[in-house]
Amino acid sequence: MMLKKTLLGLSLLLPALLVQAHEYTAGELHIEHPWSREMPAVAPTAAAYFVVHNKGAEADRLLSASTPVAGKAELHEHIHADGLMKMQQVQNVAIPAGGEVKFEPMGYHVMLFNLKQQAKDGERFPLTLTFEKAGTVEVEIAVHKDAPEGSAHGEGQHQH
Repeated sequence: MMLKKTLLGLSLLLPALLVQAHEYTAGELHIEHPWSREMPAVAPTAAAYFVVHNKGAEADRLLSASTPVAGKAELHEHIHADGLMKMQQVQNVAIPAGGEVKFEPMGYHVMLFNLKQQAKDGERFPLTLTFEKAGTVEVEIAVHKDAPEGSAHGEGQHQH
C-alpha cells in the first residue's frame, strides 16, 4: 500500500518537475521553454525560439548564440519592409529591465545554419546563449513537430 502511494505521489510530481526542467536562469534573466520546429531532413536551416524575462533593474543584451549541431548560429528578426516580410541578422537583442523579449516565429529568433542533421520531434539539442551582463547559459532546445501551445504565430514556417 505504501509503495502505491509513493508511486502515485511521484507520478503526480513528475510532470511538474519536467516543466520546471525546461526553464533556465542566468543572473536576473529567466529563459522559458526553448524550442524548435521539426524541419524536413533536407532543409539546410532551422530556427530556435524562447522567451527571455529580465527580472532585474538593469537592461541586458543577448550578444550571440552557438550550438554544436550547426556550423553557425545568428540572431535574426523579421521586419515589414515595402509590404513584405523580410528576415535580417541583428548584432544583439536588448532585454529591457523588468521586461521580456519573445523569440518566436515571425519575430526575433536564432537562425541555425549548416546543420549536421535535422533534429526530429521529441529530440533535444544544446544551445549556448551569451548575454552582456548575465554571461553564458546553456539551454536545451526541445524539438516539436508543431509550435508548442501558447507560442505566438505557431502556424506556418518562414523560409530563408
